[in-house]
Amino acid sequence: MNLFVFGLGYSVRQFIDLYGGRFTEICGTVRSPEKARAMQAEGLQAYVFDGASYDPAILDRIARADALLVSIPPVGETDPVLAHFSHAITSAPRLRWIGYLSTVGVYGNADGNWVDETTPPNPASARSRQRIAAERAWLALGGSASFSVQIFRLAGIYGPGRNALEKVADGSAKRIVKPGQVFNRIHAADIAQVLMASIERPSRNAVYNVADDEPGPPQDVIAFAADLLGREPPPEVPFEEADQTPMARAFYADNKRVRNTRIKTELGVTLRYPTYREGLRALLESGDGIMENPDTRFEA
Repeated sequence: MNLFVFGLGYSVRQFIDLYGGRFTEICGTVRSPEKARAMQAEGLQAYVFDGASYDPAILDRIARADALLVSIPPVGETDPVLAHFSHAITSAPRLRWIGYLSTVGVYGNADGNWVDETTPPNPASARSRQRIAAERAWLALGGSASFSVQIFRLAGIYGPGRNALEKVADGSAKRIVKPGQVFNRIHAADIAQVLMASIERPSRNAVYNVADDEPGPPQDVIAFAADLLGREPPPEVPFEEADQTPMARAFYADNKRVRNTRIKTELGVTLRYPTYREGLRALLESGDGIMENPDTRFEA
């Protein structure tokens, strides 16, 4: 089975690390020649697509693909992959599965209540509205095609090198407290197993929430990570007093609990890390958060 990836980012690299052996050929796109050379040095064939121009060899790789994974976000009102490659995709003779990586941000704010895949999207930001438009465009592309399209709405991603342990260790962790606020999260390894399960069991026009079992306050995750490392947690800071970027502050406008039932019932997935506790313990055991000199030395 051949896999082509638009956007060889963090989550996709974790997927390839875990399941790359199940594919005959894996290649994908990066935004610059420098990144392409870096990927090739690691043994991964990469082609340049910066959203505006692309390596023509991509067209041949699409034609050879059995599965296509898309992790490139919209640019304004445009999905760059569809804008440049929709004809190549719809005419690809071997293609059977497309996965599009979206975000649970499309649900907007639910005042801390539960949402699932049947909940109508209610995006609050322009970025999330663009995601919904992209989701719909991908589903429409697969509506009458021979391949099936799946949408994966990802919660906040953490994993190796990108987690609360690292933040505590390098001193960048903050415990910002907004009463009643919860965030949803998912370990990168669980994203990977959901994707593999879907490739093995494709379902036309399916939408899946990819989140763990326990939405929770972000400050609790930081405190747990500090405890694992044997450190004092950073002091609590009221949300109103916190020094945050506009984008970071905007995340707190959405407060919801995301159900993950469908990945279990339809794809047969059993989460490796059902809560952040199991995930952070495993990451600590693998060496995350342990630094020789923490004084020099992402999603909670």
